[in-house]
Amino acid sequence: MTNATRHILVVAHAHRTETVEAARRVLDALLGAGARPVLAADDREELGAVLGHLDEVATLGADVGVDELELAIVLGGDGTILRAAELVRDGAAPILGINMGHIGFLAEIERDDMDDAVRRVIARDYTVEERMTLSVQVEDVSDEVVFETWALNEATVEKASRERMLEVVVEVDERPLSTFGCDGVVVATPTGSTAYNFSAGGPVVWPTVEAIAVVPLSAHALFARALVLAPESTVAIEVLTRTTTAGILWCDGRRSHDLPPGARVIVRRSPEPVRLARLHPAVFTDRLVRKFRLPVEGWRGPAHGAGMA
Repeated sequence: MTNATRHILVVAHAHRTETVEAARRVLDALLGAGARPVLAADDREELGAVLGHLDEVATLGADVGVDELELAIVLGGDGTILRAAELVRDGAAPILGINMGHIGFLAEIERDDMDDAVRRVIARDYTVEERMTLSVQVEDVSDEVVFETWALNEATVEKASRERMLEVVVEVDERPLSTFGCDGVVVATPTGSTAYNFSAGGPVVWPTVEAIAVVPLSAHALFARALVLAPESTVAIEVLTRTTTAGILWCDGRRSHDLPPGARVIVRRSPEPVRLARLHPAVFTDRLVRKFRLPVEGWRGPAHGAGMA
């Protein structure tokens, strides 16, 4: 292969017939356009068992490095897109999500527009939008960093035992805010504000607003409101040493670490964003209405020319 070869990652699970067929069409279209499709090793194994030989398809890591990827096409829902974000984390490739799931909030388009999307990828007819991510560290009782990871949607401290509450103290910018017993605490990005944060009653934050949301889960406290912090803020959640329940850290529901009493989770903005490929102007209000099927009947809209210069 020459240095001019275009490497495009395809991320898809072979769990559903329509996803397998979509993967076949995308792989064929990329090969037909002279690009070299790339699959992660586990996807290659799964899809190869259904599609047969994939001799012209490269394997990520073995044949092509993440820094050689031009773009990632993701066939699936939000969970698959989060997995793709993991795969390209050490590179700069943007992610184009084609929704094969249900809500698919992170996906750019629906499956009916897949062929046109691949054509536009080949033509490089897309823009790139950067999304804020979180850097997450866990310290033990000796203040030693024992675990480091990141999150696109959210970092969540949860109780490990169903029977008992987790006792924590929340700190903002190195100052204690409140101590309470709870089921957990969600720290979310604007991208994650429509995920776990949304289910927990947290605010929906427009992607153009850089902020960090903090939402207690079933807290036993007079002050246990959702907070919206500046993106430069640092949030720490300590599992109190007096608690009888251990905790667990989850990031994007994919990466976890046990939190014994005394553990301290520190969350701040990461310098490395996730890049999303966009084919259309991103009108977030329209996305909310479409994905959540919000009722807008009776809307008259602004008067013609109102607000125009």
